[in-house]
Amino acid sequence: MDPILEILEKDARTSPEEIAKMVKKSVNEVKKAIQKYEKEKVILRYKTVLNKEPLRTNSEVRALIEVKVTPQRDVGFDALAQRIYNYPEVKSCYLMSGGYDLLVTVEGKDLQTVASFVSEKLATLENVRGTVTHFLLKKYKEDGDILHHQEAAKRMAISF
Repeated sequence: MDPILEILEKDARTSPEEIAKMVKKSVNEVKKAIQKYEKEKVILRYKTVLNKEPLRTNSEVRALIEVKVTPQRDVGFDALAQRIYNYPEVKSCYLMSGGYDLLVTVEGKDLQTVASFVSEKLATLENVRGTVTHFLLKKYKEDGDILHHQEAAKRMAISF
């Protein structure tokens, strides 16, 4: 992968000037590369990763939902995946191997909102054969960022 992309993926706030120094290119070359990646949809958007727990606004509920589907003729899984990922509750949708076909990440204001989404919208879709919902209880690491830093255990010295 292009080092410019690697730098931006780690920290999207890195300026073109800083990137230019890191990759030993001119600022103009870096700016042109970034514009090209944005135009080609390699860079989709810039994002901030939040640890919401210290803010005490962590009221939303997140669930991982495994979805078993019947693929459709000529389009496979793509058409149904598109219907699913277009719901505003859906934060991500992946085709995967194993016992289930799709993995869907859903967020809602509370447990009932997510449960209603699954039972009224997702499970009722044509070609959905089954779902399994896993509610996330605590996040330790997300998108490569550790959210809970543990302090080193302070052990007392023992002498005999």
